[in-house]
Amino acid sequence: MRPFVVGITGGSGSGKTYFQKKLTAELGAENLCIVSHDNYYRTIDQQPKDSNGVENFDRPESIDLHSYAEDIKKLKAGEVIQRMEYTFNNPALTPRLLTFEPRPIIILEGIFVFHNKEVSDLIDLKLFVDAKPHVQIKRRIMRDTMERDSDLTDVLYRYEHHIMPSYEKYIAIHKNTVDLVICNDHGFDQALNVVTTFLKSKIEERINE
Repeated sequence: MRPFVVGITGGSGSGKTYFQKKLTAELGAENLCIVSHDNYYRTIDQQPKDSNGVENFDRPESIDLHSYAEDIKKLKAGEVIQRMEYTFNNPALTPRLLTFEPRPIIILEGIFVFHNKEVSDLIDLKLFVDAKPHVQIKRRIMRDTMERDSDLTDVLYRYEHHIMPSYEKYIAIHKNTVDLVICNDHGFDQALNVVTTFLKSKIEERINE
């Protein structure tokens, strides 16, 4: 079986992870292998720092994109891979050993999945989830303060000094090269239906190979 690889990117708070979860619900988890590059973040002592000495997790070098590409190649070749879960430096959480098995559809999700050519060249369908800046920052504040117990001042600092500069330099440029831009200011039902229908046909093709 030759997996079909889908890449999903977008700005922080655009809804790319939510879109991926809705795809999973529509297509069935048994047909998908989802590999987020969140689990490929380098350790905190290896993170680049800004001029104020604050770790910047929104730089390409913050993530081990080479290892990410190597693992995707293994999955495409039919190998099972394992990776320790990234817990966003939360000492209260114990990371799990995650196992990824080849499936008809492999979904790569993260802010830099198209930035690195080694990763980008492995992708068959490229999706960009987009939302207006004020929508993205609202979602980011809600997620980081409620789910990750982050301080609001820290969230706003990172958004201004790390997230937006990185988005403008490394991420937004891919809106002009992807196969489909999905607007998610208020929802994406129509785009979800289109992508779901297309991927169901790819699943059928691979099952019948």
